[in-house]
Amino acid sequence: MKIGAAMFFTDYSMGPAELAVALEERGFDSLWAPEHSHIPLVRRVSHPSGEALPKQYYDVMDPFVTLTAAAAATSTLKVGTGICLVVQRDPIQTAKSVASIDRISDGRFLFGVGNGWNQEEIEDHGTAFATRHKLARERIEAMKLIWTTSKPEYHGEFVDFKPMMAWPKPVQTPHPPVIVGGAWPWGAKRAIRYGDGWMPHRVRQHYADVAALIPQFRAEAAAAGRGEAELPITIWGVREDREALLADRDLGVDRVVLSLAAAKRDVILPELDRWAALVRAVA
Repeated sequence: MKIGAAMFFTDYSMGPAELAVALEERGFDSLWAPEHSHIPLVRRVSHPSGEALPKQYYDVMDPFVTLTAAAAATSTLKVGTGICLVVQRDPIQTAKSVASIDRISDGRFLFGVGNGWNQEEIEDHGTAFATRHKLARERIEAMKLIWTTSKPEYHGEFVDFKPMMAWPKPVQTPHPPVIVGGAWPWGAKRAIRYGDGWMPHRVRQHYADVAALIPQFRAEAAAAGRGEAELPITIWGVREDREALLADRDLGVDRVVLSLAAAKRDVILPELDRWAALVRAVA
C-alpha cells in the first residue's frame, strides 16, 4: 500500500516544490492538491464534515499550477488533483491541462475528480447544481476521447463538439487514471461507471468508516463487470495510526492520503518524519 499527502497550497503554507521534495525523500507515493476557484460569502450548503469552512478553502491556489511546480522539482513522486472540480471547468481546456502536466511530469499525474458540494460556487460557473453529476460524466467522457483519439467529437446533452484536433496527448496510456472522489453510495457508483478508481474519505456523515464498505463496493464493481485491479481504492483523510493503516493494507487498499495543514516547514517536516516510518511499515 502506498501513502500520499495533500495540502491546500496558500501564500502561508509550504511551497509545492519544497513539500514535494520532502515527500519524495521520505518515500511517499504522491502529492495531492485540492481545488476551489472561490468561496461565495453566502452559502446554503455546509461543508460535508459539518464544520465551519477553514480559511485555507478561501485562499487555495490553482492545483494545476502548484502540481506542475511539484512535478518539476521531483522525479518519482506522483502528483494528483484531490479533487479537480470538473463541473466548474471547460472540458476541452481541462483536457489540455491534464495532458500537459502528464507530459511535464513524464506520466506521473493522477486525475482525481469530484462534483462538488458548494452550490453557490458551482452555480457561479454557470452550472446547474441539480444536474452537475450528469454534466461531470459527460465532461469526463469527452476528455477521454480528446486524450485517446486524433479527431475526437462528442455529442451529449451538456457537452457537444464537432471533430477537432487537440494536442498534446498524455504520456500515460490510455490516459491518466480518473480517480473519482465521493461518498458512498453515489460516489462509488460513479467510480464504477466511468472511473479508474474510487477515492472516498475515511469518515464522512454518511458512514462510520469506509473500510466496512469495501467488500460491498467490490461486489457492485464485479456485478458491473469491473475487476478489483481496474478500480483501486484510495482512502482520504487517514490518521497517524499504524494498526489502522495495516488493516487498510490487508484489505487491499491501494493508497491512503493524509491531509496536512496549510503550514510552513517547521510544522510540516516533523510530521512527515513521523509518517516516514509508517510509509515503510505499510509498503
